Amino acid sequence: MKQAMIFAAGLGTRLKPLTDTMPKALVPVASQPLLWHVVQKLKAAGFERIVVNVHHFAQQIIDYLQANNNFGLDIRISDETDGLLETGGGIKKALPLFDASSPVLIHNVDILSNVDLQALYAFAEQSATDALLLVSRRKTKRYLLFDDEYLLDGWTNIETGEVRSPYPSLDPTELKQLAFSGIHVLSPRVFPLFDEMPSRFGIIDFYLKYCHQCAFLGYEKKDLRLMDVGKLDTLSEAEAFLQDVLAK
Repeated sequence: MKQAMIFAAGLGTRLKPLTDTMPKALVPVASQPLLWHVVQKLKAAGFERIVVNVHHFAQQIIDYLQANNNFGLDIRISDETDGLLETGGGIKKALPLFDASSPVLIHNVDILSNVDLQALYAFAEQSATDALLLVSRRKTKRYLLFDDEYLLDGWTNIETGEVRSPYPSLDPTELKQLAFSGIHVLSPRVFPLFDEMPSRFGIIDFYLKYCHQCAFLGYEKKDLRLMDVGKLDTLSEAEAFLQDVLAK
């Protein structure tokens, strides 16, 4: 079974005042909510089960999915109304809602891209990696660090010089510095490791904690086109971006 999780619990503070009355997931782009775009992309790629985590205006998301009959999919809700759990904690809470024998593709609700999710998921299964992280060469402050085999070794903030890694003598300049896209695939082999984590944590903390004992593989997409629709000024660009990506 192909299964995925959509992160839709965020407060969407950068999209205020729109998110004063609705969750970020329901902010419209090209006359459809962000959530609709991600669900349709997953459905077209053959995903059957989707878990959506909710917090901010949670009931609006639940009502929207019910009104659309869950788009003919097995859509389940992971309720974080008691408190946001961040990306790692959100996955940990949602794990019981998944089939424990299949990988889970993780996707942020505010990401639009030209990624072939079906191919990404298939590559994760075939490569027998513990996690597959979609990355690219783009300018940012924070980079994941990979060796020549694209295995994750650490993280760095090039602005502050901070380095995080289980390898104390790691030199970031000797490694591939690649930007994370917010799209990744987790193997069920690592699900038990989440029991060792707190209830609230970022998924990058998880990857950095276990990268010395697990095969966390970077998947570099050379022609990646990705838009984070997280701010008001990107909303107007998002419709043109979608039309451009769909035309190719």
